Amino acid sequence: MNVQRTATIIVVAAVLVAWLAGAATTKREIPPPVVITPRPIDLRGVELTKEIARLHDRLRPTTAPTERRRNLFTFRTAAPAPLPPDVRSSAPAITNLPPSSAEPALKLAGIAEDDGAEGPERTAFISGEGQLFMVKQGDAVTARYRVIRISSDAVELSDVSAGIVRRLILK
Repeated sequence: MNVQRTATIIVVAAVLVAWLAGAATTKREIPPPVVITPRPIDLRGVELTKEIARLHDRLRPTTAPTERRRNLFTFRTAAPAPLPPDVRSSAPAITNLPPSSAEPALKLAGIAEDDGAEGPERTAFISGEGQLFMVKQGDAVTARYRVIRISSDAVELSDVSAGIVRRLILK
């Protein structure tokens, strides 16, 4: 009985080996591989990945910057010192200049307009002397000027002391 059992095991093993060998070796032709072209969205994803990598490299630069950059927290740098006058030029100094009128530097910053019963009511925004004036017709701008008229793009100011009309135009 021992021989019969051994023979059965050998026959079953041989059938199993033949079956596995037949399954592993096929006579079918292998089709060519399917090439999938990437969609445009995938191409954009690849570009985005490259850009992210480039920006990550910029976060940790390997070399220190060599050029001096401006300070973003300062408004302006100190003005260079004026050059001394040239002593070789012998132009006489002009002494008969008329006295300069000390007009304050006023600038028309904007004009607001609301609908009123008698037409548009305008408010002018005038900046000057470190302040912002919100004035209507008849209001005072500093102690020197009074608003005569406000149009859609200009304001007329009357000098209280001299009676001169000054016009500020919206730029």
